[in-house]
Amino acid sequence: MTKRVAIYLRVSTAEQTTENQRRELMAVAERSGWQVVHVFEDAGVSGSKGRDHRPALAAMMKAVNRREIDVVAAWSVDRLGRSLIDLIEVLKDLHAKGVDLFLHQQGLDTSTSSGKAMFQMLGVFAEFERAVIRERVIAGLSRAKAAGTKLGRKPIDDGKEASIRSLLAEGQGVRRIARSLHVGVGTVLRVRDRQATSVSAAE
Repeated sequence: MTKRVAIYLRVSTAEQTTENQRRELMAVAERSGWQVVHVFEDAGVSGSKGRDHRPALAAMMKAVNRREIDVVAAWSVDRLGRSLIDLIEVLKDLHAKGVDLFLHQQGLDTSTSSGKAMFQMLGVFAEFERAVIRERVIAGLSRAKAAGTKLGRKPIDDGKEASIRSLLAEGQGVRRIARSLHVGVGTVLRVRDRQATSVSAAE
């Protein structure tokens, strides 16, 4: 059975081109007897951005979930993401749907036994990275507390909270209120939740 492959291309700046990636990966697909069914391209998008900010990657993963793809081919591991944790999340989603991954520069092919072993090792490294990040966060909080820095969210100014409540009462959307008052969406949501709690208590 011919494998259906999706090629994923990404460059970080508008000055770069994906043409070399495309040419090499199309050649790999031809040599491997794969059928290229999709080519997804994020042009001028940093790998540090999450999936929500990389529309082509998001579209590719939707195609994976619809089981339209058997193999994802990318030029290099850093084309999929700069964070090991983000990369593992992509790999987990591929693995869950039985989709293999081919990385040209690293010579990684998870359809082979050695590729599967590499996938397992990546999982170990991702867990290590999560542990290191967690330790750094805890250490940073401890240093801030020892220095007398107050932790937690800053209280909302009474006047701004009143404005949020007024706009909510008018039926304006959360994001629109946040933009007009120059506050975070989370701030508006907290005020809305407190307002709802107060109404429930009064009833």
